[in-house]
Amino acid sequence: MPVLDSTLWPLLGIPLLIFCARMGDVTLSTLRIILISRGMKRIAPFVGFFEVMIWLFAISQAMKHLDHWYNYVAYAGGFAAGTWLGIFLEGRLALGLQSVQIITSEDASGLIDRLRTERFGVTDFAARGIRGNVRLILTVIRRKDLDRVLSIVRTAHPTAFISILDVRSVSEGFFARRTTNPLLQDGRPS
Repeated sequence: MPVLDSTLWPLLGIPLLIFCARMGDVTLSTLRIILISRGMKRIAPFVGFFEVMIWLFAISQAMKHLDHWYNYVAYAGGFAAGTWLGIFLEGRLALGLQSVQIITSEDASGLIDRLRTERFGVTDFAARGIRGNVRLILTVIRRKDLDRVLSIVRTAHPTAFISILDVRSVSEGFFARRTTNPLLQDGRPS
């Protein structure tokens, strides 16, 4: 007996096929849009190619089977699931760079030293805020390092104002290289 006989295929197989194809193409679409917004112009067209190939398959199956309401639900459900999955995967990949701007009215020397000790490039300067003198601390980091930077800032200055911006591109500067060897600093022997 086949896994899905002729009575179950239209009821389960076709909707599942539509759902999975739609989920795949929308996941790739979400990732492609995020890649474009992050300035990753070289990989986005390749993702778009596979996105459209899968979409053509999904839409052709949906159009062939418009006679059952559950195929509509499968198509819409695949869209929703693909959107969620694309966002989830992008969050796990943490593509791109972010600028973290920290403003504090407290002495920031300990925070600046800690960020530099953790191998983050830091630019700081005195500024004037609405309530008086403040310290403005800027760092551009890999998105993968955001939680670590926020933890450092919140530990040192829990009331600091923090803004985070996506960065499309950078030129020059300092970016810490990740290494699993504690004897290596910035990818070089210390």
